Amino acid sequence: MVTAGPSPSGSVPAVVIAAPASGSGKTTIATGLMGALRATGVVVAPFKVGPDYIDPGYHTLAAGRPGRNLDPVMVGPERIGPLFRHGASGSDLAVVEGVMGLFDGRIDAEATAPVAHGSTAHVATLLGAPVVLVVDARGHSQSLAALLHGFATFDASVRLAGVVLNRVGSARHEQVLRQACERVGLPVLGVVPRLAELEVPSRHLGLIPAAEHGLSATRAVAAMTDLATRTLDIPAIRAIASAGPDGPVWDPAVEVAAHPARAATGGHTTRPVVAVAGGRAFTFGYVEHRELLEAAGAEVVVFDPVHDRLPPGTSGVVLPGGFPEEHAADLAANDTLRGQLRAHAAAGGPIHAECAGLLYLTAMLDGHAMSGVIDVAARFASPLTLGYRDAVAVADSSVFPAGTRVVGHEFHRTALDSPSAVGFDAAWGWRGVDGAPVLEGFVGGSGHAGVHASYLHTHPAGHPEGIRRFVDAARAWAAGSDRE
Repeated sequence: MVTAGPSPSGSVPAVVIAAPASGSGKTTIATGLMGALRATGVVVAPFKVGPDYIDPGYHTLAAGRPGRNLDPVMVGPERIGPLFRHGASGSDLAVVEGVMGLFDGRIDAEATAPVAHGSTAHVATLLGAPVVLVVDARGHSQSLAALLHGFATFDASVRLAGVVLNRVGSARHEQVLRQACERVGLPVLGVVPRLAELEVPSRHLGLIPAAEHGLSATRAVAAMTDLATRTLDIPAIRAIASAGPDGPVWDPAVEVAAHPARAATGGHTTRPVVAVAGGRAFTFGYVEHRELLEAAGAEVVVFDPVHDRLPPGTSGVVLPGGFPEEHAADLAANDTLRGQLRAHAAAGGPIHAECAGLLYLTAMLDGHAMSGVIDVAARFASPLTLGYRDAVAVADSSVFPAGTRVVGHEFHRTALDSPSAVGFDAAWGWRGVDGAPVLEGFVGGSGHAGVHASYLHTHPAGHPEGIRRFVDAARAWAAGSDRE
């Protein structure tokens, strides 16, 4: 059930940037559009469909506001509108970058609706927002009309409002493509030539996060902004943007208030310090996570495991996703922090670690010493593990009680040398694609009661009770340990 604050006086207009397939140039166009709008004085709210952590970093640079995700699979379709209105509050216009192809979503063998669950089309219909289709024009000529006709008529609930022709080869090529668009009655909202210099370096999981790429990311966003300013019809795109119906606004304070505090807090009401890992190695996270932690009463302090120690008074630690395999040597060199994490875990202190966070808690990563909280080793592996998981918590933890059901997401190219470790129970159970049971992750037993570590990414907005539970655990631990 969604709890929410009062309805706003009016919804923010939005436009969705989609494509027929991955690799069509959505990120370049969406990011550039955000930057171009901002340059004209428009306050832009940036969004990304799905569980992607990397694109929102570039959106943040372009829009000057936090990039947020809209993922009906992980948070439920009923939360998309409230989360959108929360993230768009105070803006003039929202730009939503899609995921994969317009109608690509979670694969469900029993699904019959053309709009796949979690797809860009699904989110567009939930928001009541028009779609601009970015088409990679290489190899297209008159037959583009047939492709556009298919996308425009595939589902009547999706409103295709225009086309951006990307990677156009010549003036003659543009003329032919424009004729194809006119044939199906779709306006051309931009014509972008082939420009290889705008490509942003990538690695095994996609683009390099903006937080790692530093000045180069800033320059790339500036180039995208300049490109969009020169090639997109910004006034026309603003004109087609429209607002969906008014509705409730997601409110983190209301969300965590809806879940009662655990009795273990003993009435202790001080704000526990929750240390959240950041920096170059831990860049994967949702803005709503910090908002919920603070709403639940935590004092959130971000630290960089490459350089820093745990903040003074830390009673809970959050280790989000990222790329520790790219920074393993630097992480290993911070002996003090690794020792502090071992001590915190041994004392029963709450630790919530996902993916990269799990790797940092292992004993070894590609031959580099990690914190050693969990006595397993990890290594880079070439097969990509990717997809949503319908998971159930199989043991009580500082985050989830046993029996909690979530939809999470795996996204990694690392592997552990063992799925289990002495002193730990499994965190999650689910069925694999072959139907076989899978046990994954680690929940602390004797001596590590506060640890919850897993490859599975979860969205905190989908399970605010877990954030409240974690903050309560941190508060109770601080109250009983003289560590405040």
